[in-house]
Amino acid sequence: MTHDGYVATVELDQDAGLFHGEVINTRDVLTFQGHTFIELQTAFADTIGDYIEWCRLRGKEPERPYSGNFTVRLSPELHRRIATAAARSGKSINGFVAETLEHVA
Repeated sequence: MTHDGYVATVELDQDAGLFHGEVINTRDVLTFQGHTFIELQTAFADTIGDYIEWCRLRGKEPERPYSGNFTVRLSPELHRRIATAAARSGKSINGFVAETLEHVA
């Protein structure tokens, strides 16, 4: 499930009759729960709102979901091979890598 770009996994605790959710695209630990799916959705939204407010009160920037940028360290040889393959396909390195990763993710 998602809310404002935050993604959560959900598990059912049958013994307790509760759904438990955990936000998976931040380093901060954000969890929530509800007896019904509607309660779970509301708790998820409340958790995100509370997290953003908690950060604001402490002068901390809330961790935002993935920006779309990441750094990868490569050997010079692999970098050269990727640049060559990208040029052969008429793409930038970034475009080539993004397209390649799209096929395997």
